[in-house]
Amino acid sequence: MNKTTLKVGIAQIAPVWLDRDATVTRVIEWMRKAASQGCELVVFGEALIPGYPFWVERTDGARFESDLQKELYRHYVEQSVCIEAGDLDAIREVAKNNSLAVYVGVMERAPDRGGHSLYASMVYIDAGGEIGSVHRKLMPTYEERLVWAIGDGHGLRVHKLGPFAAGGLNCWENWLPLARAALYAQGEDLHVAIWPGNQRNTEDITRFIAREGRCFVVSVAGLMRRSDIPDSLPRAELLRETADEVMADGGSCIATPTGEWLLAPHTGEESLRVAELDHRIVLEERQSLDVAGHYSRPDVTQLLVDRRRQSTAEFSD
Repeated sequence: MNKTTLKVGIAQIAPVWLDRDATVTRVIEWMRKAASQGCELVVFGEALIPGYPFWVERTDGARFESDLQKELYRHYVEQSVCIEAGDLDAIREVAKNNSLAVYVGVMERAPDRGGHSLYASMVYIDAGGEIGSVHRKLMPTYEERLVWAIGDGHGLRVHKLGPFAAGGLNCWENWLPLARAALYAQGEDLHVAIWPGNQRNTEDITRFIAREGRCFVVSVAGLMRRSDIPDSLPRAELLRETADEVMADGGSCIATPTGEWLLAPHTGEESLRVAELDHRIVLEERQSLDVAGHYSRPDVTQLLVDRRRQSTAEFSD
């Protein structure tokens, strides 16, 4: 009989804020914890490596030609992830050695777009250590647009993971009906939603997507507290003065295809919670609703998705 289950770990952790290499070390530590508990997939929050730009809304981030904002942005770029330079190679090696698939949020410094702008990217690494997709967030939310660039459809892909077809989105783009539809159309039945933190983001939409897609939904958020701001950062004292005591309190959770909680939102502390997902529940719930299958009308409405990686130039040598 074919295996119908998948063991998933949700790693709700804080970064070593704005320190790429130290945060990668933390991610590896929690990957090993997940592997020791028999997980086949572990998921981390949005922009975790090297961290979410919490300073923007607290330090007059929209002020034009601000020396403060320029300095912080420079540091952010310097600490971002360049996949082509091997910044995720250590994570890939641990994934391979432990047969552990990973979804992790990074701030990507993309050479194919000049190497100076940042993308909130959701990276999927398979159990063989290979990068399956890099999804750049389609539209940064509100103040994020001051430090993040707009992504494209290249990463709107699903991946075979045990009995499941897994795909995912970053934070508020989970609210985009057409982005979800692009994943449903590829057979997605395990949806991964990653967030910087806070239960207010995860408690409603996690169950809604589960009911809409008749799929398991894994929502993973991070933590960030004033005490997580290290002395080594530029303007560290100012960043602490303007920070809230808690800026991200977690809220990670898992909903079943019935819209019920498998793991209810959990806040306030770092944790690794583990659950076993049973694909048979997907098949049962698709009996009455399959939004890309028997309950769709492609003769009436269709979605066009451009998955080309966007660039400002095309060279012929």
